Amino acid sequence: MTGTVFLKLGGALLTEKHGHEAVRGAVLVRLAGEVAAWPGARDGRLVVAHGSGSFGHVAARETGFLDRPADAMALARVAAAAGRLNAAVVDALIAADLPAVAVPGGLVATCDAGRVVAVRGALIAERLAARLVPVTYGDAALDRARGGTIVSTEPLLAALADALRPTRIVLATDVDGVFDADPHAHPGARRFDQVTPRDREALAAALSGARAGVVDVTGGMASKVGAMLDAVQRHPGLVVHIVSGLRPGAVAAALAGDRAAGGTTIRA
Repeated sequence: MTGTVFLKLGGALLTEKHGHEAVRGAVLVRLAGEVAAWPGARDGRLVVAHGSGSFGHVAARETGFLDRPADAMALARVAAAAGRLNAAVVDALIAADLPAVAVPGGLVATCDAGRVVAVRGALIAERLAARLVPVTYGDAALDRARGGTIVSTEPLLAALADALRPTRIVLATDVDGVFDADPHAHPGARRFDQVTPRDREALAAALSGARAGVVDVTGGMASKVGAMLDAVQRHPGLVVHIVSGLRPGAVAAALAGDRAAGGTTIRA
Protein backbone atom coordinates (compact mmCIF):
# COMPACT_ATOMS: atom_id res chain seq x y z
CA MET A 1 0.00 0.00 0.00
CA THR A 2 2.96 2.30 -0.61
CA GLY A 3 1.83 5.88 -1.19
CA THR A 4 -1.72 5.32 0.02
CA VAL A 5 -3.58 8.44 1.17
CA PHE A 6 -6.58 8.53 3.48
CA LEU A 7 -9.06 11.38 3.00
CA LYS A 8 -11.71 12.11 5.58
CA LEU A 9 -14.59 14.44 4.72
CA GLY A 10 -16.07 15.78 7.94
CA GLY A 11 -19.73 15.52 8.76
CA ALA A 12 -19.87 19.25 9.53
CA LEU A 13 -18.37 19.90 6.10
CA LEU A 14 -20.77 17.67 4.16
CA THR A 15 -23.97 18.48 6.04
CA GLU A 16 -25.77 21.26 7.84
CA LYS A 17 -25.28 19.90 11.35
CA HIS A 18 -28.09 22.07 12.75
CA GLY A 19 -30.46 20.41 10.27
CA HIS A 20 -31.79 16.91 9.78
CA GLU A 21 -30.14 14.84 7.04
CA ALA A 22 -29.28 18.07 5.22
CA VAL A 23 -26.49 17.58 2.66
CA ARG A 24 -24.47 20.55 1.42
CA GLY A 25 -24.93 19.46 -2.16
CA ALA A 26 -22.77 22.09 -3.87
CA VAL A 27 -19.91 21.48 -1.44
CA LEU A 28 -20.09 17.72 -1.98
CA VAL A 29 -20.05 18.06 -5.77
CA ARG A 30 -17.05 20.42 -5.67
CA LEU A 31 -15.14 18.17 -3.28
CA ALA A 32 -15.80 15.13 -5.47
CA GLY A 33 -14.29 17.05 -8.38
CA GLU A 34 -11.19 17.93 -6.36
CA VAL A 35 -10.75 14.30 -5.32
CA ALA A 36 -11.18 13.10 -8.89
CA ALA A 37 -8.45 15.50 -10.06
CA TRP A 38 -5.83 13.69 -7.95
CA PRO A 39 -4.18 10.92 -10.04
CA GLY A 40 -3.85 8.60 -7.06
CA ALA A 41 -7.61 8.30 -6.86
CA ARG A 42 -7.59 6.12 -9.97
CA ASP A 43 -4.59 3.92 -9.29
CA GLY A 44 -5.58 2.28 -6.03
CA ARG A 45 -4.00 4.75 -3.61
CA LEU A 46 -7.02 6.53 -2.10
CA VAL A 47 -9.26 5.60 0.81
CA VAL A 48 -12.14 8.01 1.43
CA ALA A 49 -13.91 8.22 4.76
CA HIS A 50 -16.55 10.60 6.04
CA GLY A 51 -18.39 11.60 9.17
CA SER A 52 -22.12 11.31 9.73
CA GLY A 53 -23.07 14.93 10.38
CA SER A 54 -26.79 15.57 10.58
CA PHE A 55 -27.47 11.94 9.62
CA GLY A 56 -25.89 9.54 12.13
CA HIS A 57 -25.37 12.04 14.96
CA VAL A 58 -28.98 13.17 14.92
CA ALA A 59 -30.24 9.58 14.66
CA ALA A 60 -28.10 8.58 17.66
CA ARG A 61 -29.65 11.35 19.72
CA GLU A 62 -33.22 10.72 18.57
CA THR A 63 -33.07 6.96 19.16
CA GLY A 64 -31.23 7.22 22.48
CA PHE A 65 -28.69 4.78 21.09
CA LEU A 66 -25.81 5.95 23.31
CA ASP A 67 -27.94 5.34 26.41
CA ARG A 68 -29.23 2.00 25.12
CA PRO A 69 -26.39 0.61 23.00
CA ALA A 70 -27.75 -2.92 23.17
CA ASP A 71 -31.04 -1.79 21.53
CA ALA A 72 -31.00 -3.57 18.17
CA MET A 73 -33.57 -1.26 16.56
CA ALA A 74 -31.68 1.86 17.66
CA LEU A 75 -28.45 0.46 16.20
CA ALA A 76 -30.23 -0.38 12.95
CA ARG A 77 -31.72 3.12 12.65
CA VAL A 78 -28.40 4.86 13.29
CA ALA A 79 -26.66 2.58 10.78
CA ALA A 80 -29.37 3.28 8.20
CA ALA A 81 -29.02 7.04 8.67
CA ALA A 82 -25.24 6.88 8.32
CA GLY A 83 -25.68 4.74 5.22
CA ARG A 84 -27.92 7.33 3.58
CA LEU A 85 -25.18 9.96 3.75
CA ASN A 86 -22.67 7.41 2.49
CA ALA A 87 -24.88 6.75 -0.53
CA ALA A 88 -24.83 10.49 -1.34
CA VAL A 89 -21.02 10.60 -1.07
CA VAL A 90 -20.55 7.49 -3.21
CA ASP A 91 -22.98 8.85 -5.83
CA ALA A 92 -21.08 12.17 -5.99
CA LEU A 93 -17.74 10.39 -6.48
CA ILE A 94 -19.17 8.15 -9.17
CA ALA A 95 -20.63 11.21 -10.91
CA ALA A 96 -17.07 12.61 -10.88
CA ASP A 97 -15.98 9.43 -12.69
CA LEU A 98 -14.38 7.65 -9.73
CA PRO A 99 -15.04 3.93 -9.04
CA ALA A 100 -16.26 4.49 -5.48
CA VAL A 101 -17.69 1.62 -3.42
CA ALA A 102 -19.20 1.69 0.06
CA VAL A 103 -17.49 -0.15 2.93
CA PRO A 104 -19.54 0.45 6.12
CA GLY A 105 -17.46 1.39 9.14
CA GLY A 106 -19.53 -0.94 11.28
CA LEU A 107 -18.26 -3.88 9.22
CA VAL A 108 -14.64 -2.71 9.16
CA ALA A 109 -14.28 -2.12 12.91
CA THR A 110 -14.24 -4.58 15.80
CA CYS A 111 -15.16 -2.67 18.98
CA ASP A 112 -14.93 -3.34 22.71
CA ALA A 113 -16.18 -0.91 25.38
CA GLY A 114 -16.49 1.87 22.83
CA ARG A 115 -12.98 1.49 21.41
CA VAL A 116 -11.84 0.20 18.03
CA VAL A 117 -9.69 -2.81 18.96
CA ALA A 118 -9.20 -4.29 15.48
CA VAL A 119 -10.10 -3.63 11.86
CA ARG A 120 -10.79 -5.83 8.88
CA GLY A 121 -8.14 -4.16 6.78
CA ALA A 122 -8.53 -6.73 4.01
CA LEU A 123 -11.93 -5.25 3.16
CA ILE A 124 -10.15 -2.04 2.20
CA ALA A 125 -6.95 -3.54 0.78
CA GLU A 126 -8.79 -5.86 -1.61
CA ARG A 127 -10.70 -2.94 -3.09
CA LEU A 128 -7.57 -0.84 -3.46
CA ALA A 129 -5.92 -3.74 -5.27
CA ALA A 130 -8.86 -3.75 -7.68
CA ARG A 131 -8.30 0.01 -8.29
CA LEU A 132 -11.55 0.90 -6.58
CA VAL A 133 -12.02 3.82 -4.20
CA PRO A 134 -13.29 2.38 -0.90
CA VAL A 135 -15.55 4.79 0.99
CA THR A 136 -15.95 4.03 4.67
CA TYR A 137 -17.60 6.16 7.33
CA GLY A 138 -18.57 6.82 10.92
CA ASP A 139 -21.16 4.22 11.73
CA ALA A 140 -23.05 2.23 14.33
CA ALA A 141 -21.20 -0.99 15.13
CA LEU A 142 -21.42 -4.06 17.31
CA ASP A 143 -19.51 -3.83 20.58
CA ARG A 144 -18.32 -6.85 22.57
CA ALA A 145 -18.95 -5.19 25.95
CA ARG A 146 -21.89 -2.87 25.29
CA GLY A 147 -23.78 -4.52 22.49
CA GLY A 148 -23.38 -1.51 20.21
CA THR A 149 -21.39 1.70 19.85
CA ILE A 150 -20.66 4.58 17.51
CA VAL A 151 -17.45 4.18 15.49
CA SER A 152 -16.00 7.65 14.95
CA THR A 153 -14.11 8.07 11.69
CA GLU A 154 -10.75 9.20 13.08
CA PRO A 155 -10.21 6.20 15.41
CA LEU A 156 -11.30 3.99 12.51
CA LEU A 157 -8.73 5.61 10.20
CA ALA A 158 -6.05 5.46 12.88
CA ALA A 159 -6.62 1.71 13.23
CA LEU A 160 -6.64 1.27 9.45
CA ALA A 161 -3.34 3.15 9.33
CA ASP A 162 -1.83 0.36 11.43
CA ALA A 163 -2.97 -2.15 8.81
CA LEU A 164 -2.42 -0.23 5.57
CA ARG A 165 0.40 2.22 6.46
CA PRO A 166 -0.68 5.32 4.49
CA THR A 167 1.86 8.06 3.90
CA ARG A 168 -0.65 10.84 4.44
CA ILE A 169 -4.04 11.43 6.05
CA VAL A 170 -6.09 14.46 5.01
CA LEU A 171 -8.89 15.59 7.30
CA ALA A 172 -11.17 18.06 5.52
CA THR A 173 -13.36 19.92 8.00
CA ASP A 174 -15.42 23.10 8.16
CA VAL A 175 -12.54 24.99 9.83
CA ASP A 176 -9.06 25.65 8.44
CA GLY A 177 -7.04 23.55 10.88
CA VAL A 178 -6.59 23.39 14.65
CA PHE A 179 -7.11 26.61 16.62
CA ASP A 180 -6.59 27.73 20.21
CA ALA A 181 -10.35 28.47 20.43
CA ASP A 182 -13.44 27.71 18.37
CA PRO A 183 -12.94 29.95 15.29
CA HIS A 184 -16.70 30.03 14.69
CA ALA A 185 -17.24 31.71 18.06
CA HIS A 186 -13.89 33.54 18.27
CA PRO A 187 -12.85 35.16 14.95
CA GLY A 188 -9.48 36.09 16.46
CA ALA A 189 -8.59 32.49 17.35
CA ARG A 190 -4.99 31.54 16.52
CA ARG A 191 -4.29 28.63 14.22
CA PHE A 192 -1.56 26.11 14.97
CA ASP A 193 0.40 25.61 11.75
CA GLN A 194 1.95 22.40 13.06
CA VAL A 195 1.41 20.18 16.11
CA THR A 196 3.23 17.12 17.38
CA PRO A 197 2.59 14.59 20.17
CA ARG A 198 4.72 16.81 22.44
CA ASP A 199 1.99 19.49 22.17
CA ARG A 200 -0.75 17.22 23.47
CA GLU A 201 -1.02 18.79 26.94
CA ALA A 202 -0.99 22.35 25.60
CA LEU A 203 -3.69 21.48 23.08
CA ALA A 204 -6.02 19.91 25.66
CA ALA A 205 -7.29 23.23 27.01
CA ALA A 206 -7.65 24.77 23.55
CA LEU A 207 -9.74 21.86 22.29
CA SER A 208 -11.94 21.41 25.35
CA GLY A 209 -14.77 23.66 24.12
CA ALA A 210 -17.75 22.48 22.09
CA ARG A 211 -19.77 24.48 19.61
CA ALA A 212 -23.16 25.36 21.02
CA GLY A 213 -26.20 23.78 19.41
CA VAL A 214 -24.25 21.24 17.35
CA VAL A 215 -24.92 17.54 17.84
CA ASP A 216 -21.66 15.58 17.82
CA VAL A 217 -21.70 12.26 19.66
CA THR A 218 -18.06 11.48 18.83
CA GLY A 219 -16.17 14.17 20.72
CA GLY A 220 -15.54 16.87 18.12
CA MET A 221 -12.11 18.28 17.26
CA ALA A 222 -10.47 17.09 20.49
CA SER A 223 -11.07 13.42 19.69
CA LYS A 224 -10.03 13.93 16.06
CA VAL A 225 -6.71 15.50 16.98
CA GLY A 226 -6.11 12.94 19.74
CA ALA A 227 -6.60 10.03 17.35
CA MET A 228 -4.25 11.57 14.79
CA LEU A 229 -1.57 12.33 17.40
CA ASP A 230 -1.72 8.67 18.40
CA ALA A 231 -1.41 7.62 14.75
CA VAL A 232 1.67 9.75 13.98
CA GLN A 233 3.28 8.63 17.22
CA ARG A 234 2.94 4.99 16.14
CA HIS A 235 4.03 5.77 12.56
CA PRO A 236 6.69 8.52 12.57
CA GLY A 237 6.69 8.88 8.77
CA LEU A 238 2.96 9.59 8.64
CA VAL A 239 1.84 13.19 7.99
CA VAL A 240 -1.68 14.42 8.76
CA HIS A 241 -3.16 17.57 7.21
CA ILE A 242 -6.26 19.24 8.67
CA VAL A 243 -7.69 21.71 6.18
CA SER A 244 -10.92 23.50 5.40
CA GLY A 245 -12.93 21.75 2.72
CA LEU A 246 -14.95 24.95 2.41
CA ARG A 247 -11.90 26.66 0.89
CA PRO A 248 -11.84 25.70 -2.82
CA GLY A 249 -8.65 23.91 -3.78
CA ALA A 250 -7.51 23.07 -0.24
CA VAL A 251 -8.41 19.39 -0.45
CA ALA A 252 -6.85 19.03 -3.91
CA ALA A 253 -3.63 20.61 -2.61
CA ALA A 254 -3.57 18.46 0.52
CA LEU A 255 -4.03 15.26 -1.50
CA ALA A 256 -1.04 16.26 -3.62
CA GLY A 257 1.05 17.13 -0.57
CA ASP A 258 1.21 20.77 -1.64
CA ARG A 259 1.97 23.36 1.06
CA ALA A 260 -0.67 25.59 -0.51
CA ALA A 261 -3.21 23.41 1.28
CA GLY A 262 -2.69 25.53 4.41
CA GLY A 263 -4.40 24.40 7.61
CA THR A 264 -2.56 22.45 10.32
CA THR A 265 0.00 19.68 9.88
CA ILE A 266 0.34 16.91 12.47
CA ARG A 267 3.56 14.89 12.48
CA ALA A 268 5.88 13.17 14.91
